Amino acid sequence: MTLSVNEFAARRNDVLKRIAAAAKAAGRDASAVTLTGVSKKQPDDRIAEALATGQRVFGENRVQEAETRWAGRREDVPDLELRLIGPLQTNKSEQAVALFDVIETLDRVKLAKALKKAMEKLNKHPRLYVQVNTGEEDQKAGIAPHELPAFLKQMRDEFGFSIEGLMCIPPVEDPAGPHFALLADLAAATGIEKLSMGMSGDYETAVKFGATSVRVGSALFGERPTA
Repeated sequence: MTLSVNEFAARRNDVLKRIAAAAKAAGRDASAVTLTGVSKKQPDDRIAEALATGQRVFGENRVQEAETRWAGRREDVPDLELRLIGPLQTNKSEQAVALFDVIETLDRVKLAKALKKAMEKLNKHPRLYVQVNTGEEDQKAGIAPHELPAFLKQMRDEFGFSIEGLMCIPPVEDPAGPHFALLADLAAATGIEKLSMGMSGDYETAVKFGATSVRVGSALFGERPTA
């Protein structure tokens, strides 16, 4: 499905209105919530439409795919912000540091070492979020909630990282609200200001629980192409 610029603008305005309504219901300012457009696997025409509507913050899952999509657009879109929202392999750390403004999936010491090395080499310091596995799922990346305080201390003391936020992806089969509440509680207890949580199906709930950025794909772009 190809969207016109007007169709994409309508989708984006609807998402922004829903964010604003959820923020108002929670006594929050909608301007405190960033809309991250999840652009993974989207064709170039949809990216162009998104940019034409003023969307500037995008989330990507894979470093190599993101390089192909965005490397040539940096000069033309100076206010572009790219966020890595998928798992990061340590051997891709230098590429990730070079490309992304925010890395949301820091979740282990080995990766922290690779990122620090890359940052020092490139003299570039993307903002960092720690991914928390709120459902403690074996197959999912992220720090277990009870391990977070010690992990954050190590990131700050040993690596000198200033951790901007926490990120989570609740289990598919669970209601999202309790996981968002847990992440918000963890952030409050550990002095973290930002929360990346909520996707197309639950971003309004996430805003009510304090999300400062929501990662919205299909509600913006429509379903991803299968081919």
